[in-house]
Amino acid sequence: MSPTATMTPAEVAAYIAETIDPVFATIDAWRDAVERELSRHPEPTAAALDPFVSELVRSALEGPGLITGAGFVATPGYLADARWHLAWWLAGNGARDAAGVRRLAAVSDPESEDFRDYTGLEWWRVPERTGSRHLTGPYVDYVCTDDYTVTITTPVRVSGRMVGIVGADAYAARLEQELRKVIGGAGASCAVVNASGRVVTATESRREPGSILRLAGLADALAPLRDADPGVVSAVLPGGQSVLACGDTSLALVVGI
Repeated sequence: MSPTATMTPAEVAAYIAETIDPVFATIDAWRDAVERELSRHPEPTAAALDPFVSELVRSALEGPGLITGAGFVATPGYLADARWHLAWWLAGNGARDAAGVRRLAAVSDPESEDFRDYTGLEWWRVPERTGSRHLTGPYVDYVCTDDYTVTITTPVRVSGRMVGIVGADAYAARLEQELRKVIGGAGASCAVVNASGRVVTATESRREPGSILRLAGLADALAPLRDADPGVVSAVLPGGQSVLACGDTSLALVVGI
């Protein structure tokens, strides 16, 4: 599918899903690979796992696509040699290798004043609760880029236990640029929001990325996305706005804002 001058809201929602689906497919493949790797080791270690994760995500960071950061974050206490561990790599500024990729310098000592418990962050909490993929943001990512970011994460399981997450970051501005190519063709004012009602992009400049779209009934309409049950979102709000799920991306298109 390609964007045209005029599209129905359903076609716009489908195009949004089509734009993001390749990122989701990449993350799902990473999850499967990490699960297989971890299943081979009765006592996995960060020292052994990190080179594997680095090689796994490197090609996505070297290319011109949406992904600007990626990796694996471990459930505290799972890895034998690192209670808290982020194996995360970034494309862009900093001390990079020959391919333009650098590792995130994360603080893993709980006694340090710079330490942050990542299990309290949305990109961890929601996949842990739902057992499914989640899109967080846009938000200012003070851990990695200090810029507006969208983070997509999905749980990694071994023997039925969640042992961490794999995921990817994308600059919100880059994602917004991709999505704005199509939402203008919906024939009405509209916004793309995440499961929390946070704006990813909108046709109206006053609806800034990262802001909450406050409409009567919207929180209830988006509840299935928060419960990892996309596809069922198709609602008309009390104010007459329509809400459509964008496939299984955990995003929704709100038309008539």
